[in-house]
Amino acid sequence: MSNIRHPAMPHTPSAPTRAQHLAAGERIDAHRHDDHQIVYAGSGVLAVTTDAGTWFAPGTRAIWVPAGTAHAHRAHGRLHLHLVGLPADDNPLGLDAPTVLTVGPLLRELILAYTRHPADDSPERHRLLAVLRDQLRASPQQPLLLPTPTDPRLAEVCALVHADPADPRTLAALGAATGASERTLSRLFRGEFGMTFPQWRTQSRLYHALRLLADDVPVTTVAHRCGWSSASAFIDVFHRSFGYTPGTHNRRSR
Repeated sequence: MSNIRHPAMPHTPSAPTRAQHLAAGERIDAHRHDDHQIVYAGSGVLAVTTDAGTWFAPGTRAIWVPAGTAHAHRAHGRLHLHLVGLPADDNPLGLDAPTVLTVGPLLRELILAYTRHPADDSPERHRLLAVLRDQLRASPQQPLLLPTPTDPRLAEVCALVHADPADPRTLAALGAATGASERTLSRLFRGEFGMTFPQWRTQSRLYHALRLLADDVPVTTVAHRCGWSSASAFIDVFHRSFGYTPGTHNRRSR
C-alpha cells in the first residue's frame, strides 16, 4: 500500500489497548495516533502497512508502531489481534520506525493478560505492564519487512515478483523484461532496501507463504506456489526465519 496518508485519515490521540477478532481479509484502514503501539497476532498472520512498506508477523512476532506513524492493518487468516498502547514519552525500545519483534512464551502471555481487561487500573496491572516493558526491551528485532520501492524501475521488478512468487527468473532476466540492467537493479535493491535481490525475494516469498498458510493451503502446495524447489527446502527456510516449521505454524494459528 503506497501513499497511505490522505486528508480524511482518522487521528486518535490515544492508541487503544484491547483484544479484537478480525475475519480473514478484514482490514483496519489507515490511521494514526499520538501514542506508540504494540500490535500482536495471537492467531493468524498480521500485516501492517505504512508509506515505507509492509511489516508482517505470525504468532511469534509483534510489530512496534511508533507514535504518529500512519498505518493500516490487514488480517490473513482468522486474526486474534492484541493492541497495547504506550504514551509517546514511554518508548522502552528507543525505536522511531516500525519494527518486528520476537515474542517468546513469557511476552506472549504478558500481552494476552494485559489486553484481556483494558479498563483495569489496578496496581497489579501496572506491575504487569512494567514486566511487559522489560520483556520488550529484551526482544530481538526481526527484518520481516517488504519495503515500498520509490524508483519506478525497481517498483516494476518488485511487482513482477509479487504477482508470481514462483517466477524463477534471475535479476538479469527480470531487468531485460523491464528495460533495466542487472547492475542498475542490484544497486537499487541495495540502495533502497539495504538487501540483495535474493534476500528481498526470500522476504517476499515468506510473506506470500504466510498468507497461504493462513488460508490453510497445504505446505507442499505453498512451497511450489512460492518458488521453492521442494517442500523440504521451504520448510528449512521457514524454520530458519521463524524458529518453527510451517506445520507448527498452522497448528498455532488454529
